Parts: sequence; structure tokens; C-alpha cells
Amino acid sequence: MDDRLVLEIDDLEVDVLTGIYSEETHLPQPLRMSIRVLLKHADHYEPDAPLSMSKNYMDLKHAATTALTRGQHFTLIEAVADHIIDTLFLQDEKALHVTVKIVKLALSERHEKIGITLGRWRK
Repeated sequence: MDDRLVLEIDDLEVDVLTGIYSEETHLPQPLRMSIRVLLKHADHYEPDAPLSMSKNYMDLKHAATTALTRGQHFTLIEAVADHIIDTLFLQDEKALHVTVKIVKLALSERHEKIGITLGRWRK
């Protein structure tokens, strides 16, 4: 089995302007996101290993919050996921694959999770 290093953030709630229907386009919608980044990794991490050998966890949060342009409307949540993926690939050459799961909370009637998962490899 191959070794791997995956940084992740789960259940981050962010309000984003998204949707195609008129009732969706004028107010931000609550989205719940989970992000996973597969990274190039070291053979071993010593106790004093510098952060540069990995990735700052807060970069994942930044990609899903402050890196989303305020006031930008995304017709599809797939476009939100792609924006996050692009941001993470631009931030760090060690990012090999990024997966973003987005659940549209406003669509839930009985706590079901309706949304998408998009994963992309670095090209």
C-alpha cells in the first residue's frame, strides 16, 4: 500500500451567492463544505519538521472563505468547487489532488444532504 498525506477540513459552513433560480440568486446560500488535499509527502517527519514540509491547514479554510470573491455569483456549485480547487493548486505545488464536497443546506427538508463532490488532479 502506498503512503499518502491528506490534509482535510470537514463541515465548514460558508454563505455563497449561488443558484440558478430567481429565489436563489439574490441572497447568499448556506453551503457546507469538506475539502481534502492529497499532498506530496516526505519519507518521514521528525518532531522539529518545519511547516514547509507540509501545508498550513488554514490554507484550506482560506480557499473556501476569503478566497471566494465577495459578491461573486456562482451559477453552479460545481463552479464554487472549481474555484476552491484552483486556489489550492495555485497556493502549493505539493497539492496533487483536491476533492471538494459541497452540500446545499437550504435544500434540506429532513436533514438529507444534497450536493456535489468534485475531485481534480493537478495537470
